[in-house]
Amino acid sequence: MNPLSRSARVLRRRLTIVVPVLFLVSAAYGGTPPNPAPSLQAAQQSIANAERVDAGTHAAAELSEARAKLSAAQAAVTEKKMVAAVQLADEARAEAELAVAKTSVVKANAVNADMERSNATLVDEMQRKTGDSR
Repeated sequence: MNPLSRSARVLRRRLTIVVPVLFLVSAAYGGTPPNPAPSLQAAQQSIANAERVDAGTHAAAELSEARAKLSAAQAAVTEKKMVAAVQLADEARAEAELAVAKTSVVKANAVNADMERSNATLVDEMQRKTGDSR
């Protein structure tokens, strides 16, 4: 008996067992819809954080979009569209995080402008007291 044909038969036998098992496993895991609860909770927390840092004033469009996407995600859960719910919830979280980032930029720019004004005032005071005119 040829050793190559024996190994080919063993391989064929293993494949006849492994392939159906792989199909069953992939069907079992591939068929279950994702759980949108963690994504929804993350989106809600991000929106609450955006509200806490006053994003409604500085990034109202992004915060509004985050709220709309969260609402759409919740509606998708009601309609049993779990994949869409997860995607919308993730988009809502990203929009809320963008609102927080834009708010941080606006506030940082305001602090920077205030510091520049303060520095200019100090320079003016120093020049007036020393009589130095640059």
